[in-house]
Amino acid sequence: MSEQPSATSPVEPEPADASVATASEPPTSNEPGDEPIAGVDAALRRAVLGANIKVAVLSVFLALVIGAVLLVVTNPTVLSDLKAVFVDIVHLKPFFGDLVTALKEIWNVIWSSYSALFTGSIVDPGAYSTSGWRGVFYPLSETLTIATPLALAGLAVALPFRAGLFNIGAQGQIIMGAIIAGGIGFKLNWPFPWLLITAVLGAVVGGALWAGLAGWLKARTGAHEVITTIMLNYIALYFLQWLLQTKFYQRPGRSDPISPPVHNSAMYPQFFGGNLRVHWGLFVAIGAAIFVWWLFKYSTFGFKLRTVGANSAAARTAGINVGRVWLGAMLLGGVMAGLAASTTLLGTEQALTGGIAGTLGFDAITVALLGRATPLGTVLAALLFGALQAGGVNMQSQTGASVDIVLVLQALIVLFIAAPPLVRAMFRLKGPGAETMQVSKGWNG
Repeated sequence: MSEQPSATSPVEPEPADASVATASEPPTSNEPGDEPIAGVDAALRRAVLGANIKVAVLSVFLALVIGAVLLVVTNPTVLSDLKAVFVDIVHLKPFFGDLVTALKEIWNVIWSSYSALFTGSIVDPGAYSTSGWRGVFYPLSETLTIATPLALAGLAVALPFRAGLFNIGAQGQIIMGAIIAGGIGFKLNWPFPWLLITAVLGAVVGGALWAGLAGWLKARTGAHEVITTIMLNYIALYFLQWLLQTKFYQRPGRSDPISPPVHNSAMYPQFFGGNLRVHWGLFVAIGAAIFVWWLFKYSTFGFKLRTVGANSAAARTAGINVGRVWLGAMLLGGVMAGLAASTTLLGTEQALTGGIAGTLGFDAITVALLGRATPLGTVLAALLFGALQAGGVNMQSQTGASVDIVLVLQALIVLFIAAPPLVRAMFRLKGPGAETMQVSKGWNG
């Protein structure tokens, strides 16, 4: 049973109040890494942790509205109809009929695009006549399949974030986890489930060691984790590319950089088989989120982690070993990244390639920010982004709309999440006065 904080222990303040303390208090010692969160780090932490559920929902709504505008202004039929209305106005002709036609086309573009986004990500009732129930729920299966590693990678960013660290290195940690899991998966020929368990543990070790290196550098030398994790991303990427050209990792008979496929006994079993790709890795993601929730809420280390994130100088004064907390937070973040690697390689991909991580590590930053660095929020954000990615393909195939609209939606969501005063001002919501005052002070230098 975890220890409870005593009456004299530093209690984590609310995000808005913490911003005032962390931005103004000087460091209490000259040791590397003793500085409290300040400047851009503090502003970002306030913005993310200070945004409530209402702000997050409104951020998604605003992104969808702007996305609808982009869909309209990039549609050639709508532009042609609007041009006809403009010509009528210029020549002083009746334009009501052309305006009605343009408005109908605008509605059709928005409705058809977002309908395709829904049927491509949740359920597609129209597919029952040709593919049965598998066709109806295939979109949901794809959403869950994409969201599973996204949720784990998001936790890899969210967990260190609560300790005041911005882990940009989930990409490299996923790659290192995949390298070890892949080597185990195709070199050993053990039965299920022992090979799967061993490969997953290998992925966890790879991710944890790569993240722990950045945490150790932060704790021992004060090296900023943003810089070190970015550099470690490049090292992991080029290390993978080199490995895939070696005899050990390159598939026999192939000249392109691809590894042998891992054995079937190293793969996560699918729930339903066939074209429904959702697999047991979903349970891993749910279990990891529950563990992180328990860690934050009930464990002594979670209390220390949140206290260090609120103000590292005050935590050190209270007797908390800040460096050890930073190292532990990065190690746990690496564990989550390693699990994300396992659900990617051992869940769907089956073989290592130079793009095994895709943009997963960078999408994880977006997911963690939208989820306010909380376990439940991160999982929900992963589901949203999984739905956008799965539905974006269907939207493009059915309507011709660019799939890049989905990337724009993701970027807009993060933009609004990172600026809660803007969202509150647009909808005239009441917000913490301290947060607004502090953000204004940051803008004024």
